[in-house]
Amino acid sequence: MDAVNRRLPFSGYSEAYALPSIIRCETNLYLAQFAFMKLLPAKYIIEQALARGTLKQGMKVLETSSGTFALGLAVVCRERGFQLEIFTDPVMDKGLENRLSSLGAEVVTVTEKAKQGGYQRSRLDALHAKMRQLGDSCFWPRQYETPDNPAAYKLFADQISGMLGANITLVGSVGSGGSTCGTIERLRQTAPGARLIGVDTFNSVIFGQPDGERKLRGLGNSLVPNNVKHELFDDVHLISAPLAFAATHTLHEQHAVFAGPTSGASYIVGHWHARQYPRETVVVIGPDEGHRYAEAVYDHEWLKQNGCLHEGVLLDAPSSEEHPSTALPPWNRYRWNRKSREAVLNVLEDDS
Repeated sequence: MDAVNRRLPFSGYSEAYALPSIIRCETNLYLAQFAFMKLLPAKYIIEQALARGTLKQGMKVLETSSGTFALGLAVVCRERGFQLEIFTDPVMDKGLENRLSSLGAEVVTVTEKAKQGGYQRSRLDALHAKMRQLGDSCFWPRQYETPDNPAAYKLFADQISGMLGANITLVGSVGSGGSTCGTIERLRQTAPGARLIGVDTFNSVIFGQPDGERKLRGLGNSLVPNNVKHELFDDVHLISAPLAFAATHTLHEQHAVFAGPTSGASYIVGHWHARQYPRETVVVIGPDEGHRYAEAVYDHEWLKQNGCLHEGVLLDAPSSEEHPSTALPPWNRYRWNRKSREAVLNVLEDDS
């Protein structure tokens, strides 16, 4: 990001939009709002692969994604001149699919769920089949496994520490684990007391919930990604889709931030934590903007028709503090205390 330091024109779209705007919402509450956060790891992973020689001109990039990591790869592959094939599922919205196609990406939609692992597993199976077909002429970024995913967020962590110091409380949604774990690891190199609060949704297996249907997308998973380092988390909050969508509206109404629902989910948690701990500097990660959701999350009729309309006053505190594997909507907080996933899940088994 030399262009930022030298105040020169950006070399391309990916450089211009890789980092967020940091906005002060309240006395001790800040929002790091990205245009779309997954552009940062997509750019870093491709650049590192080129530097190592594992990605060479003429190779095809393959990845599984139903969201903005696909878009990040499409932007970078367009800039770098690589073909891209994305394996997704029916949850990908038409607007995103059209944008990917416009950038030259081939989109393959998997329509059947695997019995174990759901669409996530089916997408991976389709990707592996394509890799066998292409052999050495393809490259798989492996966003859920590669250490380059969390490593990409060192730049973001340095942006935070340069503005606010490293001893902060970071609040972020958890999907691949790259943004939360990568950022906090960098911050704790100089501030071991920096806190990490993970935000997930119900029916996501990452923190011990049983797998199931999830209407809140952009976080959560049907598999546990290798890049989620559970022992880095101090607290974990589970947020329901209706509550996250309502919080997204509140973020827009009160702060004029037009963001996606994962930003809303993290915002409601960060807002509560900042009030509970006024001496802490709380930074909430906002993964993307709201344009993709204008006809869904921001549409009252869509919310009503899809059973996602939050009734009554927006909650201002967690509704429960149960073990994450048995917690129920709309909002559960659990003091994770930097333990492994196995250690936390064994607590419930030992008590039964």
